[in-house]
Amino acid sequence: MTQQAEFNQGLIDFLQSSPSPAHAVKAMVRQLEQAGYQALNEGDEWQLEPSQGYWTTRGDRSLVAFRLGDKPVAEGGVRMIGAHTDSPCLKVKPKAELLRQGCLQLGVEVYGGVLMHPWFDRDLSLAGQVHFRDETGKLTAALLDVAKPIAIIPSLAIHLNREANKSSEINAQLHLPPILGLATDDHSGDNAKTSPALVFRCLLADWLRDEGHSVGEVVDYDLCFYDTQPPALVGLNQEFISSARLDNLLSCYTGLQALLAADTLATDSPQAATSLLVCNDHEEVGSASAIGAEGPFLESVLRRLGGEEQKYQRMMARSMLISCDNAHAIHPNYADKHDENHGPKINAGPVIKVNANQRYATSSETSALFTSFCDMAKVPYQHFVVRSDMGCGSTIGPIAATKLGVRVVDVGAPQWSMHSIRETAGTQDAWYLAQALQAFISTWDGQ
Repeated sequence: MTQQAEFNQGLIDFLQSSPSPAHAVKAMVRQLEQAGYQALNEGDEWQLEPSQGYWTTRGDRSLVAFRLGDKPVAEGGVRMIGAHTDSPCLKVKPKAELLRQGCLQLGVEVYGGVLMHPWFDRDLSLAGQVHFRDETGKLTAALLDVAKPIAIIPSLAIHLNREANKSSEINAQLHLPPILGLATDDHSGDNAKTSPALVFRCLLADWLRDEGHSVGEVVDYDLCFYDTQPPALVGLNQEFISSARLDNLLSCYTGLQALLAADTLATDSPQAATSLLVCNDHEEVGSASAIGAEGPFLESVLRRLGGEEQKYQRMMARSMLISCDNAHAIHPNYADKHDENHGPKINAGPVIKVNANQRYATSSETSALFTSFCDMAKVPYQHFVVRSDMGCGSTIGPIAATKLGVRVVDVGAPQWSMHSIRETAGTQDAWYLAQALQAFISTWDGQ
């Protein structure tokens, strides 16, 4: 198996093991610990050693990992890679149980800019965090992945909506609650344990007990539905990877592999500079939270690294962040949705994203720097600019640039079907991006 094939298999395994942001962070922590990175608690005083790797989390859904260089951070700056752990999905409401027409359903809230139609007729499961009291009354938390298909959102037959292929509006409140099964006598009546208001929490408690947890009472949860179809290599020559959550777990995985690989590839050793990976939750809903990119998580870590204000400012002046978030590949059936000179192609290299209105933080300087990293790694690169008559999405890049005053370039692997329940990217592009990121971490001198 080639290095690229091993890389893609690792990506597939990571996607499969990460049905929620908390699971993605857990999977990344596992790899960091295997590489010798040590855990840090934000509530403790940090004693950091040169050349040692560390990681810390917030809310178990956002992660910062870094390896200190031998060079003082005020002199070498920090080489940063940023991504996000969340993806658009359907989240379960606090009081979710619905009994309608003899069916047990769960009410859901749309998280982020979900492309709704593809969620119908999929085999769905649940994953995320559950907070519960154990049998002694102690409040604790655990990750849950039900793994098996437990729900479905059936489409309405075309016989009952003859205009479905022309125009089919989806009402998130009425049309998206998944069906878990048919209501039974256990789901009604006066028994408190089987009343509709407690059915779901009883199910959660049973699933957690099956995983070895001592559960007295489920108190709350942060759970999302996901498609149980596993990732796959697709195409006559397996040139595509098809999976849920490529936006943006592909970038999380790619950034992590670049960080780990660059540990042994630094070309300016023994004066290696500090390298860092940040993966935030809540990007898909604006990043405004304690664990999102607009919150203080990354800055608080950087200030600990920088020390007193003068050194911190010198460090930031020598730092750069590559914001990695997948880009829109040109769709052969909808080519007119792209600017004719800026239509990135699958398997043609990472995409530099540019927007004059600062929806992306790329500048001509940071774009030129990134192209040099691609040249060093001998990988191709592309540019994306949205059509002038269309709106433009955004990333954590402009947020980081605004909060930190750091140089930022927005890049990403090209993909199709962004924000669908199942997305498609190229089997070469994540590898290309990883090579460029490794060149950045291993060679950039902070100038």
